[in-house]
Amino acid sequence: MTLTVSARIRITLENLAELADTAGVEARFSAPDDGPNHIGLSVFRFDEHALVTPHLARTAGHDSPMMHFRRGEENDMFDRFAEHIEELWSRGSDIRTGPGRPDT
Repeated sequence: MTLTVSARIRITLENLAELADTAGVEARFSAPDDGPNHIGLSVFRFDEHALVTPHLARTAGHDSPMMHFRRGEENDMFDRFAEHIEELWSRGSDIRTGPGRPDT
């Protein structure tokens, strides 16, 4: 069964809500103007590791490839994706308090 994007967002927010009091776990909504900068890409960063999924046309997210990058040499693929996500992160809003949360 293929889920709609809104259903996937709702499920993700429900799961993140369960981690709300966990130290070191943060999530943000994108700034409204940043949608075109990452709509086809998911990046999850964990210290020195990053999981990157480029979303392919006409496929569900779970059918797209996931790449695992580990920090190595300076300015490697990890650093490129980390810079990308840090820029978007700096303009985002906390999912617990920012615009776009389910109760607003």
